[in-house]
Amino acid sequence: MQTLQAICVAQNTITTPLGPMLLARSDRGLCGAWFEGQSHHPGVLQAPVKANDVLLQQAAEELLNYFDGGTAGFTVTLNPQGTTFQQAVWSALRGIARGQTCAYGDIARSLSAPQAVRAVGAAIGKNPLSVIVPCHRVVGRHGQLTGYAGGLQRKQALLNLEGAVPTPASTQTLS
Repeated sequence: MQTLQAICVAQNTITTPLGPMLLARSDRGLCGAWFEGQSHHPGVLQAPVKANDVLLQQAAEELLNYFDGGTAGFTVTLNPQGTTFQQAVWSALRGIARGQTCAYGDIARSLSAPQAVRAVGAAIGKNPLSVIVPCHRVVGRHGQLTGYAGGLQRKQALLNLEGAVPTPASTQTLS
């Protein structure tokens, strides 16, 4: 696994209703979308700022459509960098439907690793593709809001935007 600095070929910052987001891409796809100030933000990237990059423009348009209430979903090509386990967790997150929530334990069970709840939480916390890979849809087992790298206020705002009410009755079971 290469470092983000090594693979990043372009970046751009967009303005969203929840604050600025840094978008970064490799030659294989979008490798990052971070809110300003969130945990695990990569900081200053060495890649050139390219507001006219086609893939970064697509990511920006899809994100802004999401924030405007659009339900089309995300089709931008992704290339997040992480361990095999992190990749599996991030893939599972993409299976949580808009407007639904899921518990950390549900993700662990979907990966046939029911004892790995803490490892799942750690992988979710390092998700480099905020909003696009919907880690904000993961809540505590009783529906309570728990950690979010972008801050709990953003998590609540994203769930509100989607019409999700995180309670045990609204959680989705992953298979």
